[in-house]
Amino acid sequence: MGQYSSPDVSEGSGIKVLDRAVLILSTVAEQPRSLAELCESTGLPRATAHRLATALEVHSMLTRTGDGRWCIGRTLTTLGANASDKLIDAARPVMSALMETTGESVQLYRLTGTTRTCIASLEPPSGLQNTVPVGSRMSLTAGSAARVFMAYASPQLRGVILPDAAFSTDDLERVRRLGYAESVSEREAGLASLSAPVFEDAAMVAALSISGPAERLRPHPGQKWGVELGRAARELSAML
Repeated sequence: MGQYSSPDVSEGSGIKVLDRAVLILSTVAEQPRSLAELCESTGLPRATAHRLATALEVHSMLTRTGDGRWCIGRTLTTLGANASDKLIDAARPVMSALMETTGESVQLYRLTGTTRTCIASLEPPSGLQNTVPVGSRMSLTAGSAARVFMAYASPQLRGVILPDAAFSTDDLERVRRLGYAESVSEREAGLASLSAPVFEDAAMVAALSISGPAERLRPHPGQKWGVELGRAARELSAML
């Protein structure tokens, strides 16, 4: 695993502890890291990396995965979800139009370590809904959005997630071929969803999702709204 080179501590702010903390956060944001992996990727001494990562964990800027690796924590997730950024601003009209077309709940997810976090959510004004509050963190092992993230994830992250996932590498290949993923009662009984990737400069930056009661979307959510969702995801990607 090569050394993570950005940001460069030697060309940072001049406040060494701050530059090192930012380096750790940037490295962990790329993918979850054990202490050994963090030291190798940042070039920091073991004691320094452990001290700073533990301090960031106290403030919930970092948290631990099931296998003990550090990943991005809820403090950064919440701050990011509440902040206005180009992705969320561009997504709002696209999500609104998609909700009006489908009559279903619409969400936008961003990858946060070994989880996905809802950064924008809209619900139709009436009818049975699937409510996903902004800031909600969900596993990458089940659900259509998880499938989309894993279809475009790094080999390292797939290696962490796939052993416990409800889907296989063949399923992820199908996601890349179709341009969307669907699930019915996979993450939660009675819930179905459909998700498509959003790209910026050829890199996947988010998953756009439609979700609702399984009885309205089964047996194949993609057959019902795949064209509309794909169009909305492409529109959002073009805006970025």
